[in-house]
Amino acid sequence: MAEITGVDWQTNSNRQAHHTNKFYGQELILRRSQEFTITLNTQSPISEESLKFTVSTGPSPSESARTKAMFPLSNGNSDGSWNAALKAREESSLTITISTPASAPIGQYLLEVQTSSRGKVYSTKLGTFILLFNPWVQADSVFMNNEAERQEYIQQDSGVIFVGSTNRINMVGWNFGQFEDDILNICFSILDNSLDFRRDPSTDVARRSDPKYVGRVLSAMINGNDDNGVVSGNWSGDYTGGRDPRNWNGSVEILKEWKKSGFRPVRFGQCWVFAGTLNTALRSFGIPSRVVTNFNSAHDTDRNLSVDVYYDAMGNPLDRGSDSVWNFHVWNEGWFVRTDLGPSYNGWQVLDATPQERSQGVFQCGPASVFAIREGDVNLPFDMPFTFAEVNADRTTWIYDKATGSQKWNSSDTQSVGKYISTKAVGSYSRVDITEKYKYPEGSRQERQVFQKALGNLKPSREFGPTSAGALGAADRNPSISGRFKVVGILEVGKEVNLALILKNLTSDLKMVTVHMTAWTIVYNGTLVHEVWKDSAKIALDPEEETQYRVKIPYAQYEKYLKADNMIRATAICKVSDESEVLVERDVILDNPTLTLEVLQEARVRQPVNVQMLFSNPLEEPVRNCVLMVEGSGLLRGSLKIDVPALRPKERSRIRFEILPTRSGTRQLLADFSCNKFPAIKAMLSIDVAE
Repeated sequence: MAEITGVDWQTNSNRQAHHTNKFYGQELILRRSQEFTITLNTQSPISEESLKFTVSTGPSPSESARTKAMFPLSNGNSDGSWNAALKAREESSLTITISTPASAPIGQYLLEVQTSSRGKVYSTKLGTFILLFNPWVQADSVFMNNEAERQEYIQQDSGVIFVGSTNRINMVGWNFGQFEDDILNICFSILDNSLDFRRDPSTDVARRSDPKYVGRVLSAMINGNDDNGVVSGNWSGDYTGGRDPRNWNGSVEILKEWKKSGFRPVRFGQCWVFAGTLNTALRSFGIPSRVVTNFNSAHDTDRNLSVDVYYDAMGNPLDRGSDSVWNFHVWNEGWFVRTDLGPSYNGWQVLDATPQERSQGVFQCGPASVFAIREGDVNLPFDMPFTFAEVNADRTTWIYDKATGSQKWNSSDTQSVGKYISTKAVGSYSRVDITEKYKYPEGSRQERQVFQKALGNLKPSREFGPTSAGALGAADRNPSISGRFKVVGILEVGKEVNLALILKNLTSDLKMVTVHMTAWTIVYNGTLVHEVWKDSAKIALDPEEETQYRVKIPYAQYEKYLKADNMIRATAICKVSDESEVLVERDVILDNPTLTLEVLQEARVRQPVNVQMLFSNPLEEPVRNCVLMVEGSGLLRGSLKIDVPALRPKERSRIRFEILPTRSGTRQLLADFSCNKFPAIKAMLSIDVAE
């Protein structure tokens, strides 16, 4: 009897060859369009002609859907389909090389072998392997030519995300952790929980050969809006019943919590949390990906490429209309070909998992080709009008009169949206500005041409925004004064915020200016939290005079209403009688006190290392409920939660904890310190781990 008694999957050498040796665990993880080698142990010699292999994936595999393939042992000249070739034969073993097609769906496969002897057919289940996309092979739709870029966009399991505002770009560390225990399996569970899979499992699994499809499904599934998605969004400023989005250090904890809860959305996320988590899933599947931040990002709800923002006559920002401009917004780019559009649209594609607008009935966004955005091709799939507007919309300001319910056009700005589009550099923590990949230089002839082309393609809905109503004829009024806010001194949580409103008379006449000012704490997307200061003044300006009006906001006034964003929006409405108002606005970000991490000895693999955290309470009052959360792939399993004793005013805290590195090379340690006065203070430290 020709029986197969065992199989040697040659896991280590196969994983090495397929660049999957960083994944924890011992599963055989392979990349498509590349051969792998196994050895079959047999009881007695087997005739090669009688060997037939079957691979299958998904709940109801079929050859027509390409989720199942049957192939004999052949001489191995692959035509791009599944095949098997004999590499070596010994008395009781056969070493076989199996090739996989570049068009195979990703997922878990079952490998079976049939042997026949004396007219009888024996079938043996050999076991399972996982197949991923392959950026190392030219035939694959995610092929990336540059090795340094592959190392960054596939193999790097930590990174930084840029946040803040145009005049203050900060960065936070993020642990992608795509190789951690169970993360790849959880990412496949994301696909298996999707609406597409639940509607039609066999078609969904067959379509997993296409990175466009996988990316779009993930963009819907990372948010919990329509399905059993991963993260629940919350921009209210009240995060009761969940975690403040700023407290997360990475995706690993989020994905594990999602699985543990029976696939219920984890609370809470904001844009960088969705993007960090989507990046983990994309990299785990083998789609090269990166996290991108757009400063002054437009959320245009009515497809008219104009975002309308409203103020009342006292300078209060108003929550009117559904358009908004976010201080920053974070999305992802995945790298793959666009067979549906043509070669010039290949390369980076925007995928955005933050639930902002429905697309085909579901909160999902992309893939939108970055090249298409630059060229204004808003008629192409997917979600081009929305992504184009995020970086290009005009910003129109209106003054709204509550008493009469009427609104008056104030100003239009064609240049403030879509600034400093940023991503992490390959191989370092530097910021790379990729704005020119998204649009031609602001104010250039091409940029306005592209805008007009896009507008022409979106024509029907342009008429309905309030924009077209009052703006005509208003644009030619020249104001007689100008204004801006200047920061005076340092901006730190716990200290008074000092600003100066600088007013300038642009004429040679005396001008009397009435000024109404307010300051509100906000969430980074512009959600208003609470008014923390207001003032009014009458200021006389001599011809061409420039003067300063000081703004002081004490800590006691903003302390209770400041969110983890540390953002305050100051507004001034300046009116010279019978002229149009001049609106001055500035968002300021206050700095947190410093959190310091230091390693106390040389780090080596599998040897405990002591790390120290230093923090000084800068306030004149105690801080309580202090918690330190630490995580870092390759440095500790899971995350560490340390309760830190309360700190007296001005007291310094020193906490030591131990980590156990499991990986050599440069690793990233991330910490988040929170207490009743500081919701989220971040620190990160690069640690070089020796073998």
